[in-house]
Order: sequence, then C-alpha cells, then structure tokens
Amino acid sequence: MQRIFGTLLVLLALSPSAFAAKITDGDIRKGDYKWFQINFMQSIDNKIPFEKQDDTYIELEFGGRSGVLDLYGYVDVFDITNSSKSDRHDGDNFFFKLAPRFSLDYMTGHDLTAGPVQEWFVATLFNIGDRALFEQYFGLGADIQVPWLGKLGANLMARHVRENYGADDEGSWNGYLLSTNWFKPIVEFENKSFITWQGYFDYKFGANKIDDDVDRTSWSLEWFNGFYWHTKRYSIGYGPKWYQNMALFKSGGIAGETSGFGHYLAVTYKF
Repeated sequence: MQRIFGTLLVLLALSPSAFAAKITDGDIRKGDYKWFQINFMQSIDNKIPFEKQDDTYIELEFGGRSGVLDLYGYVDVFDITNSSKSDRHDGDNFFFKLAPRFSLDYMTGHDLTAGPVQEWFVATLFNIGDRALFEQYFGLGADIQVPWLGKLGANLMARHVRENYGADDEGSWNGYLLSTNWFKPIVEFENKSFITWQGYFDYKFGANKIDDDVDRTSWSLEWFNGFYWHTKRYSIGYGPKWYQNMALFKSGGIAGETSGFGHYLAVTYKF
C-alpha cells in the first residue's frame, strides 16, 4: 500500500501545477450530471467460479458527477424468475459494486492536466456480495483522452480483502487492480439514436496464493466488449466477455471453468 501512495506522490510532483482555465472561475459544479437506469440481463456461459454461469437478473445501474466526486455503481439482483434452472437459484441474492473517485484537480484547486491525461483522481472501489464477499480498493485514477476512442477511464489500485468466503487472505492487502472503461458512439442515425462500443478491462495481479493453494492464481482478467443501440429512454445490446482465471481461481480446478468467453444480453430503461 505504501508503494501505491508513494507512486501517487511522485505523479503529483510531476504534474503541472498552474491554475489553468478549467477551474479558474471556481465553479466546480458546472459539469455536474447524474443518470440512473434499470437493465434486464441474461448471462450465458458466465465464468463465475463454481458454475454460476447462466441467470436472468435485474441490474440497477447509476452514476454521475458532483463537484469533486465522480461516481459509478450498480446492484445486481439475481434469479428474478425464481427458476430452478438458474445457476444462481438458492444462492447469492445480489452483488453490489460502488466506485467513487475524488478529483485531485478540484481538491487542490489546480489544473493537473498532463499530455493526454485530462484529470487525476483518488480512486476507490468496493465489491460486495451478500454471502461473505467484501473487497476494497484504493489508489490513483485518471481520465485519458485517446485518439478516436475519446475519454478512457483508468485506475490503478491496491486490493484489501475484508471478506472472502472465509479464505485465509481475509483482513489483508493482497494484490492490485488495473481497470479501464470506455463508451464510444460508433454509428449515429438521423432520429438521434446511436450504436456504441462500450466496455471495460479489469486486470488483477500480484496476489499471493492462499496457503499455496494450487487452485488459486496470482492474476485474473475480465474484458467486456458491448455493442448497444441507444435511444433517449431505451437501449438494447449484446456483449461478449473474455475471462481468464476469474476471481483468482485456476480454470479447471475446484472452481470449475473460470476462463473463456461468456455472453450478456441486455434491455435497458433509462430514467
């Protein structure tokens, strides 16, 4: 953890400190916004450990910006049809992800723009399951302007395990997470609807194997690529997701198949 914050201090020292045009008027709320939507989801061949692959569920997804706070989160409510055919039946009822980031530009009162980096953040993340899962992440984030793609959100964070289904790494720092996300309109129509390429890339690394368990790994990867048609109030889409050692479990071990492609179908209503 000290290495993470040491890196943070070095990056801040290298960043420009001029009080530039972005915040000279002192109004840090002129870019505020918020959004909320409900997604009706179907997962197919999802590579969640212990055969949690196929389910019909609801996702409540939200985000926005309020001054220094940049926020994203969602709540998944599983097995909404109460079907015995669901892999989530009689299992976990929900999963909650919350990702608050706090603008270093706004907190310091300086424009810290550095090349393609538009803004720096203190990044945090919380992954919570209803049956003994609670992960906390802390580190550094940035919004990066990428040619053609536009804004790419990126975060590098240390992982703290508060609860992990009774595993021996509970209560310890164990590994790191590099995460990115994007939302790119690729086709626009005259009726103002559009098609996007949207997704994320999460890479966990540097984790210590628990008790040298041969079924655990030191790294895992999740890469989601969604293609969605959007209107003002609705969207519909499909996304393949590539998994590798999902949740730091070796594929083919006690956790079952944790590597390979999964698939997601979604229908969304936007509030």
